Amino acid sequence: MNIHAIRKAYIDFFAKKGHAILPSASLIPENDSTTLFTSSGMQPLIPYLLGAPHPKGTRLVDSQKCFRTQDIEEVGDNRHTTFFEMLGNWSLGDYFKEEQIPLVFELVTSVFGLDPTRLYVTCFRGNEYFGIPRDEVSAKLWQKIFSEKHIDAPIVDFSEREGIGNGRIFYYDETKNWWSRSGVPSAMPEGEPGGPDTELFWDFGAHLGIHEASLYKETPCHVNCDCGRFTEIGNSVFMEYVRVNDGFEKLKQHNVDFGGGIERLAAATEDCQDMFRIDIFAPLIKCLEDLSGKQYDASVSVSRSFRIILDHVRAATFLIADGAAPSNKDQGYFTRRLLRRAVFHAQKLGIAGVCCGELAALVVDSYKEVYPQLMEWKVVIVAAMNQEEIKFGKALKLGLKELDNLEQVGGIEKISYGLLKPVNRVDGVRAFFIHQSFGIPLEMIQERLSARGLLVDETEFNLQVKAEKKKHQEISRAGAEKKFKGGLADHSEMSIKYHTATHLLHAALRKILGETVEQRGSNITPERLRFDFSFVRKMTPEEIKATEDLVNAAIARDYSVSWQIMTVDEAKYKKAIGLFEEKYGEKVKVYTVGDPEQIANADASAPTFSREFCGGPHVEHTGVIGHFKILKEEACSAGIRRIKAIAA
Repeated sequence: MNIHAIRKAYIDFFAKKGHAILPSASLIPENDSTTLFTSSGMQPLIPYLLGAPHPKGTRLVDSQKCFRTQDIEEVGDNRHTTFFEMLGNWSLGDYFKEEQIPLVFELVTSVFGLDPTRLYVTCFRGNEYFGIPRDEVSAKLWQKIFSEKHIDAPIVDFSEREGIGNGRIFYYDETKNWWSRSGVPSAMPEGEPGGPDTELFWDFGAHLGIHEASLYKETPCHVNCDCGRFTEIGNSVFMEYVRVNDGFEKLKQHNVDFGGGIERLAAATEDCQDMFRIDIFAPLIKCLEDLSGKQYDASVSVSRSFRIILDHVRAATFLIADGAAPSNKDQGYFTRRLLRRAVFHAQKLGIAGVCCGELAALVVDSYKEVYPQLMEWKVVIVAAMNQEEIKFGKALKLGLKELDNLEQVGGIEKISYGLLKPVNRVDGVRAFFIHQSFGIPLEMIQERLSARGLLVDETEFNLQVKAEKKKHQEISRAGAEKKFKGGLADHSEMSIKYHTATHLLHAALRKILGETVEQRGSNITPERLRFDFSFVRKMTPEEIKATEDLVNAAIARDYSVSWQIMTVDEAKYKKAIGLFEEKYGEKVKVYTVGDPEQIANADASAPTFSREFCGGPHVEHTGVIGHFKILKEEACSAGIRRIKAIAA
């Protein structure tokens, strides 16, 4: 089964079990100041896990796009990626362990065809300090299911110390079998939900000698060992706790939150230990082999470079499509970091000229049926990557020149038995400045310096990285906290006026520049509006004036503003503008400027000026907005323009 077949089979299975299908949310979270990216399947569902009623009921299923910045440096082995799809099924106070565990077993054995004798399970050992008990219920449920298949399933504790032995079900502590967005119980902030989990692992087989050939061969092998013999393919979180000031309380409902990485499931169904050998990466590997003249598995170093390029280009493709074009701040900073690291490894493979755009086009073609937005943005994505590669090439020349000017700093290093040896290091702070200023990856810095017999002082370098990361997180969080749903900084009268004005502006831009224009973000304060939209060139003064005049004509017409709940098909028929259509359910809230019964047409003489999917709030009549004035039109990122405007 390829990943598209796995995704469909998974969703169909749970739909038949009464689960409503949810579309994937964007990688850029809405109305969430705590994080830059959607990094887990449960993230968009937090309010419902805490007890708010979900409009689609208590049983849900989805495949959620995810991106994790913390895994960037891990990419290069056979199983880590920054971007992945998380298959999820949810019970919001409906069924619990007794139904979930048999469902998961049925799914992986009957639907995906996995051999149950090669499945292993972990459960929560318990936390005495917080009074959270050992999850014996899950362990015994698994034991019963295996016994029904005539598979012996001993329950074992402390396999991380003693090895797997003859066990099949294993207890682990909260570092392995507890799930919350913040990690272990002691790290969770007040109000954060979490709970014990039970994880399902696939065994690639002892006969392959994976553990014996790994760096971990001197320690006992167990299912959570990093040797790579086992891979986690599913995780059922029993989210029944919430962090309070002095510990934990039970949530008012028992929740099930299942997550299964689609790429890892594909690796298991293909019985392929190297996740980058699954079907979705095959066209990209072929392209890289043709461009580089090297085979994917030519050496450990070559395979690592291939994997980094494959993951980083795929991740950047999805990030750009969701609005994170390469830049120096917020989400775009990580898109740029991914692409520059990919370019470095392309150079290591001997690839001359730009290549990321060509690879991104293959990513789009592979996913276009599932995520049609990728196809709509294909030209912009490819152009953004090509532009970033060219820009990095220029920065690289300057950065390498600075790097070659770095001077050795003296020092000594203590080795065994109190002996000392001289070291040839360069200033880690200065090396970090070059890394930060020119975007040169640490790997490239180390390679360049090693040719001169020098090393980076990594302790100093990493301290700078840590400080910069903290600073970046604080700036990003402060910026995110200014944004509410729809990009509003607050719900003051002026912000609400500006919010309605963005609808008028959006409709006017599509009228003046063409219907390929789409909103790519907004930020609204009581002082001004900022509106990002897709367009490949600078607007002319005449186009800016025409847009401004059209918005003011709509304001002068004093259209009524109203909202309706309607189906997506009805909204499309009535010419509603829908952003990121795949995130919407069967019914949507639509705001209309003008007659709610008429087709939208951005013409001040028409009965209806605009109609758009939106959560609100808005003014009741456009006349209260005041005179609209565009202050600036400028580039935001590749293929994205930005307008700043005021109303007085």
